[in-house]
Amino acid sequence: MPFIYRNLSLTPQDREETLPVLLAAKLSVPQACLRDLRIIRKGIDARKKPHIKVIYTLSFSDDNSIRARLGTDPSLEWQDESAPVSTAQIQSTKRIVIVGSGPAGLMAALRLAEYGLTATIIERGEPVEKRALSVQRFWKEGLLDPESNVQFGEGGAGTFSDGKLTCRSKDPLAPWILEKLVAYGAQSEIRYLAKPHIGTDRLRTVISEIRRSLLEKNFSIRFGCRMTDICINDGCVEAVIVNNSEEIACDHLILASGHSARDTFELLERLNVPLQRKPFAMGFRVEHPQELINRIQYGNQKQPGLPAADYAVTWNNTTSGRSAYSFCMCPGGVVVGGASEAGGVVTNGMSGQMRNSPYANSALVVNVREEDFYGAGPLAGVRLQRHWEQRAFELGGGGYLAPAQNLLGFLRLPGKAAARTSYRPGIHETELDTVLPQFIIDTLREGIVDFGRKLKGFVTAEATLIGIESRTSSPVRVLRDSSYESPGVKGLYPAGEGAGYAGGIMSSAVDGIRIADSIAVRLSAKSHFPPAGL
Repeated sequence: MPFIYRNLSLTPQDREETLPVLLAAKLSVPQACLRDLRIIRKGIDARKKPHIKVIYTLSFSDDNSIRARLGTDPSLEWQDESAPVSTAQIQSTKRIVIVGSGPAGLMAALRLAEYGLTATIIERGEPVEKRALSVQRFWKEGLLDPESNVQFGEGGAGTFSDGKLTCRSKDPLAPWILEKLVAYGAQSEIRYLAKPHIGTDRLRTVISEIRRSLLEKNFSIRFGCRMTDICINDGCVEAVIVNNSEEIACDHLILASGHSARDTFELLERLNVPLQRKPFAMGFRVEHPQELINRIQYGNQKQPGLPAADYAVTWNNTTSGRSAYSFCMCPGGVVVGGASEAGGVVTNGMSGQMRNSPYANSALVVNVREEDFYGAGPLAGVRLQRHWEQRAFELGGGGYLAPAQNLLGFLRLPGKAAARTSYRPGIHETELDTVLPQFIIDTLREGIVDFGRKLKGFVTAEATLIGIESRTSSPVRVLRDSSYESPGVKGLYPAGEGAGYAGGIMSSAVDGIRIADSIAVRLSAKSHFPPAGL
């Protein structure tokens, strides 16, 4: 794509089919000169409400009549075409095991497949189709399966979320991931949307197609297989034990078990694998009518052609150094139970592809420091999470009902109303003052007042807080060196969110790919050209 044109704008009501006409007029050339025209980025500019713009970046080639205009139009750029990078095929008898089939595990597997390598994937939960039924049963009846739930099972925790594909780091591997997702059934516009998402409903189909492809490439995928031990001989991984009974030989172990696999953290601690406790965040889910968020962000109700509005807010207390901020905002979504342990309440947000729920929700959280943790050792943050999840279960009255409160009631303001929410399995209205540590309650109260100044209408009787949001990120980091390998156990590669090196679908996927590349480098040491992506 040699030419890039930035900042071409339409109104939300304009049709994208007019883009070639508009670009040709901007460049003063016949439309026929613009070849291979395609959108490479699309975003919303809502700074001047209600006059919203849709901003496009386009790529195209031409018949050499436009190159002379370079330098005269600041929106026009030339981009050198890079040669495609081929992936070396590798012959190896080394045995690779991947623990976990979330974004890090699945993308590591797809990357290994490009090298001609195979692996055994072990997953404690169910395949996504059966897992969806287990999750629905939990939301409907409050019956939790501790092995297959919102946190555990094929696709990982992101399967029951909004399916956001944002990547803060602008990693060069992001296009590779997006192309893979489109190839397995994701909507094609995720390639260029400024805030791409798949949606939990579409994502499940994508995951099942990835499984089918891996099976065709001779991968072994084992469901209902929980890793219960790792056999280490002379400082090297030798095998993994699943379900306390079966041994699977292993030379390279990609550990992509997710941020909620607390039994895995406990196993690693027993095995003296180097661990480090890590700060995270905790808070509540807040839920508003989506129409209200649309009015706040767009200046009136959602205009035709505009997506359901989202928001991002943050506030810092300069005295305490605590921050309150929104996290994992789900426009047109629902709030759902995300527990993975008996007797604990965890909330999460979820949206479908269409984002057409009448509700908008987001986590509102506060940073938790290491000095806030309970006790010493690398798992002190886990103990903190577990304590407050159990407290939320108690205040919810059991049955995984979540404690909830009208936003005005939480802020001690007049005009509060009955709590209204989409949360499943259900809520129990109560005061939230004692459902989280006092520093979180105090920081959230101050932060939400500030959010209301930034987003006029945010503080309203129409909003509900649901507790608690405790699984924002892993409270543990499984240490590794520059080759992604544990410094204490050779052949062990901690990956993704659970290892403390990612925060979302895209960054987890990138981490899995880089580990697969690192393993490929080791297995192709005699190759004259390095694998792609390094």
